[in-house]
Amino acid sequence: MHANIGSLPDDAAPIEKPRQRLISIRYLLLRLSTAGGAVATGFVQTFVFARILTPERFSIFIVVGAIGYTLWLADLGLANILFVNLRGPYLAGSKDEPAARQATAVILLYATLAIAASLACFVGTLAQPSSTLRGAFELALFLLYIALNLAWSALRSVSIAIDLFLFYERLELVRRVVTIATMLALLGGLPLAVFLIGSNVLWAIMFAAAAAKLIARGALAPQLRGFVPELIAFFRLHRHAIARSATGALSGVFIVTLPYYVVPIWFGLGAAPIILEVTFRIFRGACVIFAAICDLAIPGQTRALAARDVGRLVRTTLLVAGLCCILAAMACALLIFAGAPLFTFLLRSAATVPQAMVPILVALLLTSVLQIVAEALLQYTGFFRSLAYNGAAVAVAMTAATLFAFAAGFGLVGFLAVYAAVYAVGAAALTIAAIYGPIRAAAVKPAAEADGRNPQSNP
Repeated sequence: MHANIGSLPDDAAPIEKPRQRLISIRYLLLRLSTAGGAVATGFVQTFVFARILTPERFSIFIVVGAIGYTLWLADLGLANILFVNLRGPYLAGSKDEPAARQATAVILLYATLAIAASLACFVGTLAQPSSTLRGAFELALFLLYIALNLAWSALRSVSIAIDLFLFYERLELVRRVVTIATMLALLGGLPLAVFLIGSNVLWAIMFAAAAAKLIARGALAPQLRGFVPELIAFFRLHRHAIARSATGALSGVFIVTLPYYVVPIWFGLGAAPIILEVTFRIFRGACVIFAAICDLAIPGQTRALAARDVGRLVRTTLLVAGLCCILAAMACALLIFAGAPLFTFLLRSAATVPQAMVPILVALLLTSVLQIVAEALLQYTGFFRSLAYNGAAVAVAMTAATLFAFAAGFGLVGFLAVYAAVYAVGAAALTIAAIYGPIRAAAVKPAAEADGRNPQSNP
C-alpha cells in the first residue's frame, strides 16, 4: 500500500469544497514570476561570471556549484514525506503536532548539512598549494549559497501542504529580485565576496520570515531543542517510505548532476564544462519553469485524489501539461532560430557552443515535459515506489550509457546525445507509472460508496 494522500479509510467522508478553478490565477502569475526569476538568476550568473572570472576559475565555480546541487542527494525525498504527512491532516481540518516537529527537525538537518559542506569546502580549498584565503572563502560562501536551496525547498513543501504557497512565493520573488540586482552589480565593480556574503545574509532573513509564518500556522515547531530525537523518530516511523523516496531522489540528483562530473574529468577544465553549463542551464531552467507550472496543480490534484475525483485529477494534470508544452515549443523555436546568438551573448569569448547542441537541447526540453509532469504527480501524491523504480533504472542505464560513450570515444556532443536518449526513455516510463499510479487510484471509489453506504454517516 502506498503512503499517499488517497489512502483514506474506506468509510471516510469525501472532501466536499465549493467548486474551484483547476488552478489559482494569482498563484499562476506569482509562481511563473518566481520560476522566471530562478531561470533569470541562472542566466545572469552565467553572463556575469563569464565576464568577471577567468575561464579556468569559472569552470571551478561550475564544479563547486555541481557539488552544491549534489547535496540534494542528502534530501532523500524527505520533503515529499513531510508534504504527505502535513497535507492529509490539513485537508481533514486538523493539525499534526508530531509531523510539525519532525518537519522542523528535517529542515534543521538540511541547513546543518549545507553549513558543514561549506566549511569542508573552505578547508579543502585552502589545503591546495595554489589557493588563497580569499579564494577559499569565496568558494565556500558560493557553495553555502547553492546548498541552502535544499532547506528552502523543504520549507516550500511544508508551505504548499498547508496552502501557504502564495506567502512563500512572495518571499521567493523578493529574494530573486534582490539576488539578480546584486549579481548585476558585480559588473559595476562590487566585490564577489561582498555579493556572496550579502546573498547568504538574505538567506537568513528569508528563512526567519518563512519559519515565523509556518510556526504560527502549526506546520513547524516553535522550539529547536530536541530536534535530534525527533529526527530519529521520523526516520524510524517512516523508514519504508524513506527508503523508496530516497531511492527516487538519489537517482534523480545523480541523473541531473552526472554530466557535471563526467565532463571535467573526461574533457578537462575550460571550454567543455562551460559549454555544458550554458546548455544545461537552459535545460534546467526549463525544468524549473515546468515544475513551477506543475506546482499550480498540487492543491487541486491532492484534493481530487483524496475525493476520488478522477475527472478533475486528469483535467488538472492535462492543463499544466498543456501549459508546459506551449512554453517548451516557444523555447525550442528560440533555440532553433536564434540559438547561436543567444550562446554568444551569454558566453562572449569564454567558449563556443557547437550547433549540434541545439537538437540535443530540443529533445531534452520536449521530454522533460513528460518527466516533470509525471514526477510531480507521483511525488506529491506519495507514490514513492514508482519514483524509486524508475529513478534506479534510469540511473543504471545512464551509467551504462556513459561508459559506452567513453569506450566508443565519443566527444562532448556524442556523450550528451546518448544522455538525452536515456533521459527520454525514462521520461516515457515515468509517464506510464503516473497513469497506472495516482490516476488509476483516483478512479477507485472508497468501499463505503461501492457498498451503497452513505459516506457521510458513521459505520
